[in-house]
Amino acid sequence: MAQQHTKKETTVTLAALFSSDVSYYGQTTDDKLPYVLANATVRFPIGIHLSAGSYKLLNYGTGVSETDLGAGFTHEFNDVISAGISYTRSFFPSNSPLLQASNENNLNLSAVYTWPWLKSSVSADYAFGLQTDVFLSFNHSKEIDLGTLFSEQNTLSIEPAFELIAGSRHFLETYYTELAARDKKNGKPKKPEKKGNQPSEVITTTVSSTNFNLLSYNFKLPVCFSRGNYLAEVSYQLSVPGAHAVEELKKPQSFFGLACYYQF
Repeated sequence: MAQQHTKKETTVTLAALFSSDVSYYGQTTDDKLPYVLANATVRFPIGIHLSAGSYKLLNYGTGVSETDLGAGFTHEFNDVISAGISYTRSFFPSNSPLLQASNENNLNLSAVYTWPWLKSSVSADYAFGLQTDVFLSFNHSKEIDLGTLFSEQNTLSIEPAFELIAGSRHFLETYYTELAARDKKNGKPKKPEKKGNQPSEVITTTVSSTNFNLLSYNFKLPVCFSRGNYLAEVSYQLSVPGAHAVEELKKPQSFFGLACYYQF
């Protein structure tokens, strides 16, 4: 949950986040990849925003795991309807273990409708680079004010959300190819064939299942504490893969996160 920004003035938001694992449209790898992330976003009164960020995997490699630059435009038609377009360019090291490493570019279109009791949004992503994928997300959330803590300047709120994500999985082809190369370089033995986990078999399965279908159901619960320009958040997310997920990615996954935001 990001800080609210005032449309009439330029704002800068700094963010620092921790997550227990990387989620790429509800998809994860076999290995847990906890990370920390830093981000800065500048929003201008005309609706344009610019962002830059990077994150570090805590249990893999010694350098920065990803850096990204983004730009976008958001237009508010009225008090209840808004739409936006944005582009993000990501940079990954050559040996990246991330699922999204083959999709360095992302073009996003989104629309938000605020009901009296609920906020609904739809988002379409065209991710391209070494591979090309399309994703479609539907989200429903409700912000609930829990009151104040210790003083009236300190407010508590939650925003439970339910999200459906559909898309293709071409990115898995590159992921399993790179995984096989890393295992071979490190001298790791191949996994038993009967489990269907050899890279060549996984790639064959992936190619035949890259049709556009349901990727995951996501349930989110962020708890936010705000005071002035500061906002702190503790969050939990449960991701349940869709029926067409490859065998290695069919288990439900839990994600725990911490985040701090400062806006000026």
